[in-house]
Amino acid sequence: MKKLLFFLLTLFFSIKTYASYVLIPMDSESQKNHLKAYGITFWTLEKQLKVKWLLNYRGGSFLLPDTEAIQQECQIRGVSFEVISNAKAESILEEIASPSQNMEAVVLEKAPKIAVYTPKGKLPWDDAVTMVLKYAEIPYETVYDEEVLNDGLLLFDWLHLHHEDFTGQYGKFYGMYRSSSWYIQEKKDAEALATKLGYSKVSEAKLDVALKIRNYVLGGGFMFAMCSATDSFDIALAAEGVDICEPMFDGDGSDPAYQNKIDFNKTFAFTNFLLETSPKVYEFSSIDTTRKRTISKTTDYFSLMEFSAKWDPIPTMLCQNHTALVKGFMGQTTAFTRDEIKSNVLVMGENKTNGEAKYIHGIKGKGFFTFYGGHDPEDYQHRVGDAKTELDLHPTSPGYRLILNNVLFPAAKKKKQKT
Repeated sequence: MKKLLFFLLTLFFSIKTYASYVLIPMDSESQKNHLKAYGITFWTLEKQLKVKWLLNYRGGSFLLPDTEAIQQECQIRGVSFEVISNAKAESILEEIASPSQNMEAVVLEKAPKIAVYTPKGKLPWDDAVTMVLKYAEIPYETVYDEEVLNDGLLLFDWLHLHHEDFTGQYGKFYGMYRSSSWYIQEKKDAEALATKLGYSKVSEAKLDVALKIRNYVLGGGFMFAMCSATDSFDIALAAEGVDICEPMFDGDGSDPAYQNKIDFNKTFAFTNFLLETSPKVYEFSSIDTTRKRTISKTTDYFSLMEFSAKWDPIPTMLCQNHTALVKGFMGQTTAFTRDEIKSNVLVMGENKTNGEAKYIHGIKGKGFFTFYGGHDPEDYQHRVGDAKTELDLHPTSPGYRLILNNVLFPAAKKKKQKT
């Protein structure tokens, strides 16, 4: 009996010692493809395996169960990984749990179902989010006005808004591109779709789409938007029932007093902004800082805020990176005027020199939203017709990592509030 007991104890401790995990490091020194690392994590969740996201540990690393399939997938996708023992994993988790460390281990439980709101026919490289989802091999479905108006968003956990104009002004491209064949065709397509859906104006259709998206968030959905989808979405909500479109957009004049009729109580993130009245100016409102900027490309960076991982895990998750300083990049909506952001909205990335916020987050009803200024994190000044970004050249992009943080966020196990 003594020999049997000794054997069983030895076997137990051997298993405990040699059981292993896959650690995917996310620091700058150890990881050669940060973007595809998110795809490995998502793929693992799809296999119904749980993952621990180690916030602030080596750049926000991932701890996965060790299987041959996971190791092979990492090798195939070119993702750096380390096989560590159970004892080493426990040691890491103990370090993270220490009150003296600004770290936290968050359990990721289920791969979120992802929707991208984008016009039919748009190519993946027209939008940074679809491009990085493709590159990271994270599956998504596309939806547009018809699906949104038919409550199709209820099938999804996470929604990205393509660089849309929810005001019905066709992206304010009229001044420069009104004679271009692509602009004329896109206007015709938008009008035909609005008519098909039972609307006399594109602006009316877009408002109802924005309201459906608002309700999706209020009900518990997560919305992520970049560039012009951020401010045009809020403007559409604030201008509900008010005609802010000039005749070249909707066939009749705008309300002469529309600025005074804007209701800032209806917006998600912005307040006290002034609308740009000229249809020839490539700008929606004073929210955007593009025309106010006095900084050069070589010095254009924004800094990520540091939050308490144990007390504020949500913004900590959304800011995970291997650097606190991220290269700036422009877009129709490059960044947001700090003074026009609501006080209950969290600024997670900012450029203090310009008095602008680049990356913001908020809670609306039971759901969440994140707004990220700019068009493409690795294309400083993207213009119409420019070549697509090749992410194989930017596999460690900090700017793109912020997008993928948002993709994984809905997978996190909901923790009870500490207060």
